[in-house]
Amino acid sequence: MTSKNPNRATRRPTRTAIAAIIFSLALPPTPSVAQDVSGPARVSDGDTLNLTGIVVRLYGIDAPELKQTCTRGDGPWACGQEAADKLAAIVEGQSVRCEQRDIDDYGRTVAMCQVGIIDLSAAVVDAGLAVALPKFTAAYVPNEARARERRLGLWSGEFQMPADYRAANPAPRQPTARVSDGPRPATPPPASNAYFRNCKEAWAAGAAPIYRGQPGYRPEMDGDGDGIACEPYRPR
Repeated sequence: MTSKNPNRATRRPTRTAIAAIIFSLALPPTPSVAQDVSGPARVSDGDTLNLTGIVVRLYGIDAPELKQTCTRGDGPWACGQEAADKLAAIVEGQSVRCEQRDIDDYGRTVAMCQVGIIDLSAAVVDAGLAVALPKFTAAYVPNEARARERRLGLWSGEFQMPADYRAANPAPRQPTARVSDGPRPATPPPASNAYFRNCKEAWAAGAAPIYRGQPGYRPEMDGDGDGIACEPYRPR
């Protein structure tokens, strides 16, 4: 009769461990190091900037869409345009510095952006022209509470949450002006019957980015409405 050497015993991975490994491999890649983007910026709407061709979504907030209207006093007012004007007034003639925090479902950079010491997300929320998104960060919740208490901007009347407005008005946005439209890279056209449920599928198929008019292009995948769906993050 021989005894087993405990030092030579092997352990088989449990089903839970195997499932965890498979799940981790299925997760989409996330940036391990934040990328910085800086330079002059143009405003697309109250929470979106274009820095020399790179579309940046402000982190932690949601502003009304450009064509969205709200109500106060006796009638409607262009809250979406006012939010864009507020952001434009801050960045005009300035160098904007953005630190990437994430990439959204449309491939846009999500970043905390500053002009000098001004946090752009905080500035728009402070004016009552955007709401905080606590599911991403609690940083701007106090700013929203102060604006609500002072009845500034959106809080001076009634408005539809920007996310609800987008859901009720799914038409694609108009193309936004780009600071620099360089030559488009050569991209192999997708098959004529191409259909991708999301950008992840388009990237996996090697079809992204997809330009307006090409098979597989859908406005739902063109988050900034510039005619290029599933464009990748391009660090400077």
